[in-house]
Amino acid sequence: MKLKNLSIIEFDAYAKNHPLGSYHQTSSYALFASEAGYDYEILGLIDNEGTIHAATLLLYKKLGMFYRYGYAPKGFLIDYYNKPLLEEFIKALKKRYYNKNFAFIKINPEISIGTLDYTNKVISYNSNKNIEKTLINLGCRKLEGNRRFETKIPRFNAIQLLKKTNFSSLNKNVRNKINKGIKNGMSLEKGTREDIEILYKFIKNKKKYPISHYMNYYNAFSKKDAIDILLVKINFEECLINIREQYEKETIRNQIITEKTMKNPNNINLKRKIQSDNLLNTLNQNIAIASKNLAENKIKYIAGAITIKYLNRVYILISGYDKDFKQLCPNYFLHYSIIKYYQESYDFLDLNGITGDFSKSNPYKGLDYFKEGFNPLAFEYIGEYDVIINEGLYKNLDQTGQLAKEFKRIEKNINPND
Repeated sequence: MKLKNLSIIEFDAYAKNHPLGSYHQTSSYALFASEAGYDYEILGLIDNEGTIHAATLLLYKKLGMFYRYGYAPKGFLIDYYNKPLLEEFIKALKKRYYNKNFAFIKINPEISIGTLDYTNKVISYNSNKNIEKTLINLGCRKLEGNRRFETKIPRFNAIQLLKKTNFSSLNKNVRNKINKGIKNGMSLEKGTREDIEILYKFIKNKKKYPISHYMNYYNAFSKKDAIDILLVKINFEECLINIREQYEKETIRNQIITEKTMKNPNNINLKRKIQSDNLLNTLNQNIAIASKNLAENKIKYIAGAITIKYLNRVYILISGYDKDFKQLCPNYFLHYSIIKYYQESYDFLDLNGITGDFSKSNPYKGLDYFKEGFNPLAFEYIGEYDVIINEGLYKNLDQTGQLAKEFKRIEKNINPND
């Protein structure tokens, strides 16, 4: 078999029918990556009859003055259980790129090797874990110890089964926060390219990307209607009416609890009194927020997300919300609204990265807790590997710190509502 360049039509058709297909391995992603500083080739391993047995979108860029590295986002589209085929494909890639000063090709296949159980804090592994040994035996170097967000694409992911998700299947705490959003006059709205400017205010501090990064995503994927801008707006007039109604009801309830507590100051009554006092205080603050904003604008956008659609799956690329309205829980409302928005037409919603770190010191535990509340399936993928093309170049880049500099990630604490 021979390694050849594929046309966009050939590649997209092959990727569409491959079990490991994702939006990362599409011509649309190639267009996006070309705006992000990468060159690219689309390659296929083809037999004499013209049948494609493996393929990949291969991005590449310079590393230093003279060297290059490649990147196959979400890995090669190949049967990883077919060791002879995998070996032939890797050898063909090495032969093609050795004389082009490539040090390595990075891959991160979307192969699930385990399922996370957050209740019991364990990971149950499956037979796909054996593919790790195959890759290592073929000369690939695995990035070890990445249980948080040390890789280009998260190693742990939460997947929502859209057809099996309903309001009652969500965690009670999540249901309460969603109801708060509904009562406070929130609604979901589909935006346009111009609305990325609104959304960017909510996401610019989450990752160090300029707004052009997200514009490029939109330009690349909108050609096939594969990207959506979704915004949460709040009607402050409706919000204020609902909050005042809640406040009046809770005031009456608080008076009753106060009388009971005065007559019988046991622990149960005291606890109810404290909870009611806290709720009244929160509602009072929310009335002030709604009143202030109503005086300025009747409607305001307070949260949003960018989603990418591919086959039967939707991916939340990024989401965010206005921290000034954190008490109103817009992020919970946003994610539930996204679930409802795509539920009829798609099967899976990728909530994006989580961690596999169950420790109390995990700075991302709030993020994990937030996504866990929607009761998704949580998977550990096989991880990130470097397919070594030139051992000498690779060692030199590693020892001089150029690899670490290129792939350095800045970890940030993420709040439960982020």
